[in-house]
Amino acid sequence: MKIKLAITDDHLLVINGLKAMLAPYPHITIVYESSVATTLMEALPAAQPDVLLLDIQMPDIDGLELCKLVHKNHPDIRIIALTNFMESHYIKQMLRNGASGYLLKNTDQEALVAAIEQVYNGEQFLDAGIKQQLLHEMLTGQRSSGYEIPLTRREKEILQLIAEEHSNQQIAEKLFISLRTVETHRLNLTQKLAVKNTAGLVKEAIKRGLVD
Repeated sequence: MKIKLAITDDHLLVINGLKAMLAPYPHITIVYESSVATTLMEALPAAQPDVLLLDIQMPDIDGLELCKLVHKNHPDIRIIALTNFMESHYIKQMLRNGASGYLLKNTDQEALVAAIEQVYNGEQFLDAGIKQQLLHEMLTGQRSSGYEIPLTRREKEILQLIAEEHSNQQIAEKLFISLRTVETHRLNLTQKLAVKNTAGLVKEAIKRGLVD
């Protein structure tokens, strides 16, 4: 079994740590590494990885959208979300967007290799802590109270602009993104903060200290 692996993470320290963890495994070859999403999309056709470790929080493209983009254009690539986010919204959204696995950045070497091997073989892999959390939420119908609701950089930017009463179109123009992308982020924010409208979104954001 020979597995070609690509890594996309905005922290070089994380990339180097992953490379060190995988160095003892000759059947896993890192064919590409990137700290920006745009470079990744340009390189995938030539690199042709079997598995992609993808950080959710990227500086140029939201990891959730990037996962969908990679899956759409390169359906044969198995994607593993690599993140510190344990909020169930992210887990479910990444899986819906085409990810085959969800792994926390504090994972150990054994779990990292198992995740890569399992998704390569067409299986799904979820971190043990993630499985326990999802089971708890399924049985109780409640989110685990031990976790804060994490937002990506882009979501924080958009939330701040919403709080400053900018329209979707104004936000799109200010951040140089499409109107549809803004609308998607706004919907995701209302779901994460469990509110129904803009007023509730701003109120909850202020309550949680998410906006200035």
